[in-house]
Amino acid sequence: MNHDNYYGRSLVPRPADSFGFREVTYEKRDWIARITIDRPDRHNAYSTSALESLATAFRDASFDDSVAVIVFSGTGHRAFCTGGDVKEYQAEYTDRPRDYWKYMRLFRAYLESILNAGKPVIARLNGMAVGGGNESQMACDLAVMAEHAYLRQVGTSVGSVAAGGATQWLPIHIGDRRAREMLFLNEPIPAYQALDWGLVNQVVPSVIKDGAYIERAGPEAIELALGGRDGYSIDLTALDQAVDVLCQKLVDKFAECTRYTREQVGFWKQMSWSQTIGHAGEWLALHYTSLEPLEGMTAFVERRSPDYRAIRQRAADGGSSEFRWGPYSGRCSVCGTGQLPVTFRFCGQCGASLADQEARDVRPS
Repeated sequence: MNHDNYYGRSLVPRPADSFGFREVTYEKRDWIARITIDRPDRHNAYSTSALESLATAFRDASFDDSVAVIVFSGTGHRAFCTGGDVKEYQAEYTDRPRDYWKYMRLFRAYLESILNAGKPVIARLNGMAVGGGNESQMACDLAVMAEHAYLRQVGTSVGSVAAGGATQWLPIHIGDRRAREMLFLNEPIPAYQALDWGLVNQVVPSVIKDGAYIERAGPEAIELALGGRDGYSIDLTALDQAVDVLCQKLVDKFAECTRYTREQVGFWKQMSWSQTIGHAGEWLALHYTSLEPLEGMTAFVERRSPDYRAIRQRAADGGSSEFRWGPYSGRCSVCGTGQLPVTFRFCGQCGASLADQEARDVRPS
């Protein structure tokens, strides 16, 4: 039978290497599909184009009957995924907030390609999962974490809101109080704390010294291993072994029963997601016109701390904490141009001194 004619090409699985992804690696063999974000120079932050590739790969894997399990990971050992590319955000979306609405549609399609995969998805946490990276691993069914990795949300530190999965799913995963702690404070959650809280299923050793694993490596040993100093290094062999054990257990289960079990157990995640994500995309796009994301993301790109308190002080002093140069309520009485930022000293249309106009109460003749 010609499957292309019978099913239509969209339902026919393709060889993994036929897609030609640039920022994602994709392979299928022995009942397992492996999808990996391949942007190690950006700590595996996904770009706009990477989101499209990821959604395409997950959809292909979900439709391929020769795939029983999907493993999702990142390249290298430093990062699983650090969410969206903040440099791209700052360059593209603070200038054109309307485009962030479009971006959120791509992000939504990406996460929903995981939620709707119909097959178990294992997050192989080879490094830190930050922001949308933690949201991505929560979209998966199971998670195995290398002990040098950590989880973290950063929305309120960079001028955004973690409403792409974290505000919806953290209360389900870890309870209300701990969810608020992660979302408000933005502090890293180390591997064994993540395990204790129920954010992951398993933690495996990944720090070695002189060729031997260190059990429950402390912060100092992890730092040395990440830097490859004093005989310390990172080794992901145990992580791969643990993931492979899970994969084999899942392959040896009934496919349709697994798919429907996944649908049933995902009820609360799907409900919270569907009820909030549309609103979140709209609000985030509108919020990109304000001062908070401009300051937060510019500070990130410039490698400095945002001036949180200066923005708070503006509001406390009765000024505008929403716009960088104040509300657009100024007017030039020389040329009549209106809707000028109130803190401007000169008219952007004719160049007249606005300060002089105010002092002399100048009016058009």
